Amino acid sequence: MQALRKILDKVGKDFEHGGKFERFHALYDMHDTILYSPADVSKSGSHVRDGMDLKRMMFTVVIAMIPAVVMALYNTGFQANLAISNGAQPLDAWQMTVYAALGLGFDPNDFIANVAHGLIWFAPVFAVTAVAGGIVEVINAVVRKHEVNEGFLVTMFLIPLICPASIPLWQGFIATIFGVLIGKEIFGGTGFNILNPALVTRAFLFFAYPAEISGDKVWIAADLAQADGMSGATWLSKAAVAGMSVDGLANLDWMDAFIGFVPGSMGETSALACIIGAVILIATGIGSWRTMLGVTVGTFAMASLLNAIGSDTNPFFSVPAHYHFVLGGWALGTVFMATEPVTSPFTNTGKAIYGFLIGVLVVLVRVVNPAYPEGMMLAILFMNMFSPFIDHFFVQANIKRRVARYA
Repeated sequence: MQALRKILDKVGKDFEHGGKFERFHALYDMHDTILYSPADVSKSGSHVRDGMDLKRMMFTVVIAMIPAVVMALYNTGFQANLAISNGAQPLDAWQMTVYAALGLGFDPNDFIANVAHGLIWFAPVFAVTAVAGGIVEVINAVVRKHEVNEGFLVTMFLIPLICPASIPLWQGFIATIFGVLIGKEIFGGTGFNILNPALVTRAFLFFAYPAEISGDKVWIAADLAQADGMSGATWLSKAAVAGMSVDGLANLDWMDAFIGFVPGSMGETSALACIIGAVILIATGIGSWRTMLGVTVGTFAMASLLNAIGSDTNPFFSVPAHYHFVLGGWALGTVFMATEPVTSPFTNTGKAIYGFLIGVLVVLVRVVNPAYPEGMMLAILFMNMFSPFIDHFFVQANIKRRVARYA
């Protein structure tokens, strides 16, 4: 590592002010700060030092996402191998050529085969996301002459997790550019965005290419035309049509959905994996337990209210809260997106209210809007826009209370 440090110090002179590559300082600084701590630190007494900086925060969030990534690899391969073993055909894609070369077969009981099969679908989406987002980040850093920070690191992992396995890579590339540019960079970059970039990417995919991401088409990396009794629609789509009947969620094992053994976007099927991530985020103080609790309470309250009201025309009214918790992107959104520090309120009470309203909205969107049974994406994006207003309300209330107290 000392040799690498000497090399970086040697070439770094050309990237500093006055050097021949000064314009591309952001490229040098990006690698230097990832590999080593910055050489320039504040030394005066007026600064407060903290062991948690942006880099450590982003890496901690990535560590918290590892269970969801592992489950994404396993369940993506498991769902594909299960479908193929029941008569489905492998997709006509280059990924299957790579998988065939491994000679692992399509046994859903083979752990290695499931992980390998999932990896060949997850890895390309991850790579395309990293390249597309990296290009946008670097270009903006060079043009604006500021550092390339680690803010995209979390987004780079989130985007593949919220995408179906068989999403066309070119769509993922375009959507990532749109999400990072429109969701973050036009506001000034990390720390200034008012919308979650990963959710902006998902929203772009949903409205631009609804056939691949609406939830009523194939969400399993296999051709299900000849599969016995298998459908590519998500369980949320089935619930929107048939509620808790035998054609809906009656045949769904709740524990399978909790662990993540159901079709869906690659990394959002496992509530268990997200709970493990939530423990890490809460223990490190990065993720707000108030927001997570607020989403949970809001979802439970609204689902219970609709259960009590009932409907003769909308079977989704009958779906109880504990099914909302384990289906779709509820768990992933609650743990990793609703708690994003930049787009959520800063006040403690504001975080709880913000989470509660997300929970209410996700149920309303799922149940009342039959065209889009997911709901979590729209609920969080909608509340992202109201986050500053929530903070303003509570800050002003605190100011008035203190003025009254000390007047």
